[in-house]
Amino acid sequence: MYKQTLYKIHTTHLSDKKIKHLNKHKKFEYGYNEDLDCVIISKDGTIGDIYEIQGLKVAIPKTPNVIDGKDLKQSDQYFKIKNKPESLNKIKSIYDFQSYPEDIKEKYYKYIDDEFNYRNDGYWFMCNGSPNYITGSHYVYLTWTKIDVGAPDFRQANRIFYYFWEACKADKRSYGMCYLKNRRSGFSFMASSETVNLATTSKDSRFGVLSKTGADAKKMFTDKIVPISINYPFFFKPIQDGMERPKTELSYKIPSRRLTRNAIKETYNQKEFGQGLDTTIDWKNTGDNSYDGEKLQLLVHDESGKWERPDNILNNWRVTKTCLRLGARVVGKCMMGSTSNALNKGGDHFKKLYNNSDVTNRNRNGQTTSGLYALFIPMEWGYEGFIDKFGYPVFDNPPEPIKGIDGEKIHSGVVNHWNNEVEGLKHDSDALNEYYRQFPRSEKHAFRDETVNSLFNLTKIYEQIDYNEEMALKGYVTTGSFSWKNGIKDTKVIWTPTQNGRFRLSWIPPVSLQNNIIIKNGIKFPGNDGLGAFGCDSYDISGTVGGGGSNGALHGLTTWSMISDIPNTKFFLEYIARPQTAEIFFEDVLMACLFYGMPILAENNKPRLLYHFKRRGYRGFSMNRPDKSKIKLSKTEIELGGIPNTSEDIKQAHAAAIESYIENHIGKKENSYGNMFFQRTLEDWAKFDISKRTSHDASISSGLAIMACQKHLYRPSAERVTKKVDFGFSKYTNSGSRSQIIK
Repeated sequence: MYKQTLYKIHTTHLSDKKIKHLNKHKKFEYGYNEDLDCVIISKDGTIGDIYEIQGLKVAIPKTPNVIDGKDLKQSDQYFKIKNKPESLNKIKSIYDFQSYPEDIKEKYYKYIDDEFNYRNDGYWFMCNGSPNYITGSHYVYLTWTKIDVGAPDFRQANRIFYYFWEACKADKRSYGMCYLKNRRSGFSFMASSETVNLATTSKDSRFGVLSKTGADAKKMFTDKIVPISINYPFFFKPIQDGMERPKTELSYKIPSRRLTRNAIKETYNQKEFGQGLDTTIDWKNTGDNSYDGEKLQLLVHDESGKWERPDNILNNWRVTKTCLRLGARVVGKCMMGSTSNALNKGGDHFKKLYNNSDVTNRNRNGQTTSGLYALFIPMEWGYEGFIDKFGYPVFDNPPEPIKGIDGEKIHSGVVNHWNNEVEGLKHDSDALNEYYRQFPRSEKHAFRDETVNSLFNLTKIYEQIDYNEEMALKGYVTTGSFSWKNGIKDTKVIWTPTQNGRFRLSWIPPVSLQNNIIIKNGIKFPGNDGLGAFGCDSYDISGTVGGGGSNGALHGLTTWSMISDIPNTKFFLEYIARPQTAEIFFEDVLMACLFYGMPILAENNKPRLLYHFKRRGYRGFSMNRPDKSKIKLSKTEIELGGIPNTSEDIKQAHAAAIESYIENHIGKKENSYGNMFFQRTLEDWAKFDISKRTSHDASISSGLAIMACQKHLYRPSAERVTKKVDFGFSKYTNSGSRSQIIK
């Protein structure tokens, strides 16, 4: 059964006396609240439930006593667009409205005033027995925005989207959102709706639109933004300057305000008409310097994951980010959203920008690396054809058909439908990965790469990654650290689970096999040699200029054995980190080898790790290269062990070892899946480039572990020399009268 993880709802704060007091006197302010560590999007001074969406806590208003639809039976409680007075459709401008008699205008004042309230404060309604709150922007989108199919549907996924977006607007630390979306999620229309919504209430402001190409930006402007503006009711729409359907710039003059008797006279006098609103919406051609040096209140970045070279979304964001701030103060917001192209077609830049927008990773100013807030909503929340009339997705197969929001019957769940689509594409890797990117159920799906340039079987790797994600809650991997017992080195190593540990384990040996060491002539050897081995990609320099440098990596792998306590051919340890000093890394590696009592095969072109082992008396743990006999090893190889990484033969053997392991032990089997649970290593295999091995620490390390466990495959065989054997028998000729010895 599907379990939703899109958001969590926190309610324990509502019982706090201080919260109750502030709610009673409506003292909560719109924006970030440091005490509660949440962003308050309520505009009435109260807070209710706190939604935690991808690490961002968002407080909505307190549930009111009066809610639309409360008097209806539960089956009839769903979002409905409010009935609009028919005669209002005939009124095109404020001047038409002014010409009506006062007694007729009186009938419309409450309706218009309510619409302004909903637009500003949001709207409450009953939905299948539960009170639902939607933000003002969401209300305008549902009620006053015309999209390609008419009026938008109410979807619970969009409710969460607008909560997140409103929090981005309210939080002074945020530059906006970076939304990793699904195809046909409605982002372009929602962004267009928000552009018009904000532009018609802003003075002396500028709103910009960018897309993957200038033609796409222009199409969004002419086909979405302009029609939405034209279809606005007269009481929301300012006077528009220029053409009714402009191609490059939409210019407003007079701001829309709540209509009352006095407001009509004050707002639309000739003086203000002359001054105008001076707010514009336009679009720019795609480029690194689009909108450079211009001040924007809102920048809509559509299809930002599809900028292909030479255009670069990262470079553009570095430029346009400055358009949204004055000094340290954020004065504008960015609404960025896209599906992702393949990584080599712009997806890699968008992926980096998205990862840099993680709200759980902030600097001392409280901002993410990019300044944006990342949001991902899985495909099952908004896939067309699987949403019921209450806006909820039908995740699992229903016992009986359910009426969808489009009036059609829903017979199966969206998760089952998606799995069937995936199963049908198993034999076409590129088509499968494209489907994953278009309709992702996880962030990893969204950034799937093409298989064209992959050295290994991506289908199997991604099968394993998907399986691991489904099993994530079952505790297959434990994070922790190794340490010496009582802090005394070279005694016993102990394992301690800890959230911030550098090691990740999927198997721990029984106590009888832990710290199993054999001492010969004063040198320590692994007692569990033959049961498994480690591979290591080391480094020698603690730090580099600018704080860069690759990670150190260590992997542990068991061999095939008949011992029941040991899993066969399983990666049981993953370590990918760069501690503050190289010595810390060396000690981490040493403790892991001792705890498991297994040997290690490490690259010897960075010898400091191997010298560390030798100085401490653990030369016996360092394996010799398996492709040479001992008599042919160099002096350094005899002294330290290890294997070089410069030989082309070694590179090919290393890649072949990983390839063979993937084919035999990764992905879906007949009735099960592989038992490799380390996602970072699987992802590194998926990206592995044999010509750029130095950037793939996990692949180097894991490949060496495989070679160490299969050392018999690389053992050189003695050269056979055939030699004639002389048995001492003489041969004679039989011709003539006398035989002669044949010499």
